[in-house]
Amino acid sequence: MTTLNLHARTAAPACGVDVFSDDKTPMQYKSRTQDGLFDRQRVYFTKRFGDAPEQVPVIANRYRIIGVPICGWNRRLRILVRLLGLENVIAIESVESQQDSIGWVLKDNSLGKRFGFTHLRDFYAFTDPDFKGKGTSPAVIDEQTGKVVTNNYHTLPADLEIAWKQFHKPGAPDLYPAGLRSAIDLLNQQLFDDVNNNTYKILFANNDDAAQRAYNVFAARLDDYDYRLKSRRYLFGPKLTDSDIRLFQTLEAYETMYRPGIARRLGDNNVLHVWDYPNLWDYARDLYATPGFIDDEEKYEFGFIPDADGKYSRFATGKGEETGPFSGQTTAGTTDYLARWTEPVDRTSLTGDVRYSGPGTAGLEEYWQFGEHHYPAL
Repeated sequence: MTTLNLHARTAAPACGVDVFSDDKTPMQYKSRTQDGLFDRQRVYFTKRFGDAPEQVPVIANRYRIIGVPICGWNRRLRILVRLLGLENVIAIESVESQQDSIGWVLKDNSLGKRFGFTHLRDFYAFTDPDFKGKGTSPAVIDEQTGKVVTNNYHTLPADLEIAWKQFHKPGAPDLYPAGLRSAIDLLNQQLFDDVNNNTYKILFANNDDAAQRAYNVFAARLDDYDYRLKSRRYLFGPKLTDSDIRLFQTLEAYETMYRPGIARRLGDNNVLHVWDYPNLWDYARDLYATPGFIDDEEKYEFGFIPDADGKYSRFATGKGEETGPFSGQTTAGTTDYLARWTEPVDRTSLTGDVRYSGPGTAGLEEYWQFGEHHYPAL
């Protein structure tokens, strides 16, 4: 196994992980358990969209989602905005894909320039002067005030799916149907722990034993989903749901963003590729080909396509020269990589059972009230 510098400046693409100190010197990532396990920091602004006095009012063309294209928590919102047709009522803005010692850097055309801001963190500090640390991706900004209304990527998908329903385009998919909300919530929790966040558990573990055990869970969960998707087009059978977006956010980024560092740490022969799971791989390509799941900016950042000058993203092609947790060799940034992802696949004949063996069997889902608690009448 390879010893890596977990806090090198080239490790900047870490999404929602504060890996640098404010005085520009490397620091140990603070959120780890005593036995070396990665423990992700909490979200800071947790308000929900809705009609209640304590909630953020739903107003068209008032808010902007600002985040990093390579950030999974941000991409799941971008996918939702596209699938639901919210592009005309919620703005999307990207920051630079590399951090400096302060954090994520705003682009020249950013909303932040109106307020004299240079970094995503400035929105956080302007909203709460007591805020410490770096501003994480994504953040929803009130365009009139320049303040963060929420950065709660856990609950924002449900808010976009339900609280913003009046602005959905005609024929938009019901990604969070009332009859499945508890089951979706339970599966989403499993996805977060074992897949989405587990890549970071591997990469930011304080020792190789912790990293290997996290990878074992990750690989086993993908194998479980591979079987689930053998007879189902989507995770809940024939119906596309919020859970599919959350699984795709890791699958589309895995070969470019996560596997290089995992393989460098645990050994290339010990780490599977996404195409080593045949049903999961077909599923990933099916979603990749579905309008709304990935746009050209994301395709560029992850090495699917080059820019207008024929050059691929540095994030996709320069990882082999780096020393941080995301460094390592990848096949992204080549025409062969795009060809592999765009190989035709037809899963339309698969329907399958909405039910699965877990999570949420034996009536357990009846005790899970996340969706219903916040939206009892919808």
